[in-house]
Amino acid sequence: MNFTIIALQEAAGSLMSMLPFLAIIAVFYFFMIRPQMSRQKKEKAFQAEIKKGTKVVTSSGIHGKIAEINSSDNTVTIETGAGKIRFERSAISMELSKKQSNPVKK
Repeated sequence: MNFTIIALQEAAGSLMSMLPFLAIIAVFYFFMIRPQMSRQKKEKAFQAEIKKGTKVVTSSGIHGKIAEINSSDNTVTIETGAGKIRFERSAISMELSKKQSNPVKK
């Protein structure tokens, strides 16, 4: 009888010692992994619906307007101040008007 009580106490103690690790995993999931997945989902949806004339920002930071979309090889041509540059569709990060409408809060 005493052995079963001691075994139950040891099991509860080992569960309590694992609780901080489980909490850390939950915090990582809800604050880092989940928001990143939703951001990627929005970005993919935007890349699929881009059209000619949209002002965009690439992942490398180049601002421009979409001049041409080539769906056969999945590229877009962006017109910048320096000329036209061809990018992969996946290199487009966000719409410029959305970036300008969300001011940076200090």
